[in-house]
Amino acid sequence: MERKNEQIYKIALTGVMAALSYVVFTYLQIKIQLPGGDATSIHLGNAVCVLGALLLGGTYGGLGGAVGMAIGDLFDPVYVTYVPKTLLLKMCIGLITGIIAHKIGKINESKDEAHVLKWTVLAAAGGLLFNVIFDPLVGYYYKLLILGKPAADLTLAWNITATSINAVTSLVASVAVYMALRPALKKAGLMNVFLRPVHKGAKA
Repeated sequence: MERKNEQIYKIALTGVMAALSYVVFTYLQIKIQLPGGDATSIHLGNAVCVLGALLLGGTYGGLGGAVGMAIGDLFDPVYVTYVPKTLLLKMCIGLITGIIAHKIGKINESKDEAHVLKWTVLAAAGGLLFNVIFDPLVGYYYKLLILGKPAADLTLAWNITATSINAVTSLVASVAVYMALRPALKKAGLMNVFLRPVHKGAKA
């Protein structure tokens, strides 16, 4: 496959992941109304972000998840002001997951399924742990300093709880789906195509 076609393929799959994260975040969430007209939610949008990073690498996977969930925020009157925060934090989930999975664990190169499972779990946990820590923290200061919401203190505990639940469910879901897809992707010869660097003018 030509590298140009690979790049187009990756971009197309990034769009698919963005659409999937939007649908999962928007239609499969449990929204919890909070004081001051704010809200938090239980959802699996982060699982799609992690899965994208495991399949496509941190940059493409993180971008797909970030764009999809940011669009979900954009069309929700309660969340629309949080679009910049969502783009930043969800992109970071993908990047961290991708670095641990592919730069450190090298899961796409290993034939040892135990090794792959271990580093898939560690990668997902690393990206989601970042979100557990920084989503409530950044959200608190974002509400307090940028949006000027006096209810920031009241919603912090709810946000921490929801983010923690999302992390656990997203870790289980993303790892389970990735490990289920991996044999089929290997059989089709797509594992390295997803993650091979694209160089302009080069051909496979």
